[in-house]
Amino acid sequence: MTAFSLNGRPVSAELPEDTPLLWVLRDGLDMTGTKFGCGMALCGACTVHVDGVPVRSCSTPLSAVSGKQVTTIEAIGDARIGKAVQAAWQKLDVVQCGYCQSGQIMSAAALLATTPKPTDADIDAAMSGNLCRCATYVRIRAAIHEAARALA
Repeated sequence: MTAFSLNGRPVSAELPEDTPLLWVLRDGLDMTGTKFGCGMALCGACTVHVDGVPVRSCSTPLSAVSGKQVTTIEAIGDARIGKAVQAAWQKLDVVQCGYCQSGQIMSAAALLATTPKPTDADIDAAMSGNLCRCATYVRIRAAIHEAARALA
């Protein structure tokens, strides 16, 4: 059995330790905001935070989160930074199809937690692992700058 904290509450999963965290979250714990994209940690749709660090849950084994804090899109808005990112996303109408956006928001929130005033280069580097088939990259970058200004 693997025990960890999910969005601030203790949970446990009785699954093989090599089970991808994505499936534990979606199928076992009903956190369906985290999306399956590629299954190979290439697209970023499955991004969650583990102890504040963005990780690809499709390639993170359950054993890697034992005793740790996992935050999903369902709770990112409970934190000041996550709330600012979500507000900027809405204000600038970032979302087109929306499929990748939970992963985009998780990566953006992690960036702003470590780099409160990111440059375009900082944003590009931090977000490079998150793909958007609708190509909303310009709006994503603008929303991150907007969130940074709101947090300042």
